[in-house]
Formats: sequence, structure tokens, C-alpha cells
Amino acid sequence: MKHNVGAATAARSGAGTVPGLLPRTALAAVPVLTLGMLAAVPSLVLAVRRGTRADWLAAVVFTAVNVAWVAQALLTPVETHGLQYAADVLLLFVATVGATLHCLLRRSSESRPR
Repeated sequence: MKHNVGAATAARSGAGTVPGLLPRTALAAVPVLTLGMLAAVPSLVLAVRRGTRADWLAAVVFTAVNVAWVAQALLTPVETHGLQYAADVLLLFVATVGATLHCLLRRSSESRPR
């Protein structure tokens, strides 16, 4: 008599639940709590753990956004208007909200269709 190991494992692990929701939420809070200064951390953690090309690309993009935001903040005067201010706000938004949403909405490797 053969046993269905896959079904037994899925039933035991609580099928239908999202694995790692609490750690992923804590990781997604890093860019928000640091106001974008550590925006690359969640995508780097995902890239190291999963190792897919898309995860590494996201890590490179968020690292570049973080470097661009720091450079823009250093080169922009305190009282700025117009395009420089818009660039500051856009980079801050992408670094903070973009990195958080990427970490929260990225599907886990277990739920990917094969």
C-alpha cells in the first residue's frame, strides 16, 4: 500500500495558510521604520534566501534607489522647490513604500505554479 506523502505533508503543515507571514511582515517593516534608509535589506534577504534572478534584480534596483536618494539628499539644499523637491519625494517614496510592497506582495517560492 502506497501512501500519498505530498498530501500528508500538506495536511500536516496547515494547507491554505501563508508560511512565514509574521517574519515577512517584520522584514517589510524595515524600510518604513528606517524611512527608506535600509530599503535594500528586505530585497537582499529575499535574494539570498531564494536566489532567483528576479529577486537579485529587485535587490540591485532598491540598492540603486537607496544610493540615489542619499546622493540627492546630500546635494539638495535644505530649502528647495520644484523638480529637486519632487525628485527627493519620489526617491523617498520608492525607497520606503516600494520596498515594503515588494516584500509583502512577493509570492513565496512554495506557492509558485510549476
